[in-house]
Amino acid sequence: MLLATRYFNTSTMSFTLTFMHCQFHSHYGGWTTTWHNIAHIDHATLGSQGWHSSLPWIGIRLKSYDHFIQTICPRVASRILLEQRILLVMALKHSDSPNYQLEDILFDDSPFITQNGEQLLGLQAMLANRMRYNRELLGFDFFIADDVLDRPINDFIGLLRRYKAAAA
Repeated sequence: MLLATRYFNTSTMSFTLTFMHCQFHSHYGGWTTTWHNIAHIDHATLGSQGWHSSLPWIGIRLKSYDHFIQTICPRVASRILLEQRILLVMALKHSDSPNYQLEDILFDDSPFITQNGEQLLGLQAMLANRMRYNRELLGFDFFIADDVLDRPINDFIGLLRRYKAAAA
């Protein structure tokens, strides 16, 4: 019985890559985005005084937040906010001239207006605001940790880029 409990409680995470979209799956939900909505995919780095150091994360920059924010599972959105906050903290601490106070941006739930003019509130607004800060400080909207990948980070980036190029 202990083995069965352990088997069902292990976190299984996977990605589905098709000619149309990239989708993340886990036992607590997922997210999806089309290849046409992805502007840039790259290894996340942290820059300070002209030097960049690699981080164990893949950065994704979207063209539009609208569909991503409106379709992401709320549990995944909250996990992104919690798990990726360290990236925001590091970026702010390494910033030469920070424009924000950490406590003001860490859980900013001020209303967010989408490109379609829809107002987002609560968790969706928090995630959209976090993505905006991430883009400003790190160059990407959200990140994929290397510990959820089935291969080395550079190989996975190459795979994502090939799918994106094939969809163009």
